[in-house]
Amino acid sequence: MEGQKETHPKPVFKITSTESWDSYLQESKSHGTPVVAHFTASWCIPSVAMNPYFEELAFAFQDITFLVVDVDDLKVLFSILTSNLSCNTILEIARKYEVKAMPTFLLMKDCVVVGRLVGANPDEMKKRVGTLLQSNTEFVV
Repeated sequence: MEGQKETHPKPVFKITSTESWDSYLQESKSHGTPVVAHFTASWCIPSVAMNPYFEELAFAFQDITFLVVDVDDLKVLFSILTSNLSCNTILEIARKYEVKAMPTFLLMKDCVVVGRLVGANPDEMKKRVGTLLQSNTEFVV
């Protein structure tokens, strides 16, 4: 329609290596954009159930960068075997941020974790993401 601005959903960026993780974090930091990272695995039903909701949040909160880190061991192993990746790539990110359960969501500002949500709780996730834009304080975990 003429005269109306078309709205396109903002993509959720899939992390494929420590390099892509670092790149998105640095780009977000340079633009002053908060980051929400969803650590997921295909074998985790609550994680899979949160995927469409996570995409809705990316559409609703255009001023936040949304990242997905799939720590599915089989996919990581396949990537290692087929593309000569270091065996630490994706799992190294999860280990660095002490992600021990799926799903885990990290809320970040300036490359620093300011909040963490473990488990599939859409209402709490929406509340925390909304607060991420408004506050520079750390969340109660």
